[in-house]
Amino acid sequence: MTTGTEAAGGEETGAWRGAEPGLLRLRWLLLLCCGLPVTAAAGIVPGLLLGPAWAALALPPAALTAWGRGALARNWRSWRYAERADDLLVGHGVLWRKLTVVPYGRMQLVEVTSGPLERRFGLARLVLHTAAATTDATVPGLTPDEAERLRDRLTRLGQARSAGL
Repeated sequence: MTTGTEAAGGEETGAWRGAEPGLLRLRWLLLLCCGLPVTAAAGIVPGLLLGPAWAALALPPAALTAWGRGALARNWRSWRYAERADDLLVGHGVLWRKLTVVPYGRMQLVEVTSGPLERRFGLARLVLHTAAATTDATVPGLTPDEAERLRDRLTRLGQARSAGL
């Protein structure tokens, strides 16, 4: 994503990093697995039972699936994170943008998770847990190596910052 942007207070942040392209391919696959059967059922069943003109009922689900592909791409581009000296910034959202600031000293648990489909696409997600439920954050679409590096770094920084409390 962009590098060297300024935060709301004018403080210089670290380089913004985005999600891996594999996350977008995974989400497109899931969209097709849901959209194609619905489109086929909406066109084939009425077309066979009621006549060929009724096969046009497949057009709305097909259009919705095509629109969803673009929406997923916009959402994928919105995911980003930046490491700063005292905290981690996690941002996402297209219409409603959300920026979560997680101070290193407040982190209680940092875990790397990866489901079967994520592993198939070479992806992992980093989940940050804090004492306050509202500041938990997730960074999806990381490579497993980057997720482990980030987990180790955040754990080290969290232990160093919380030792001073």
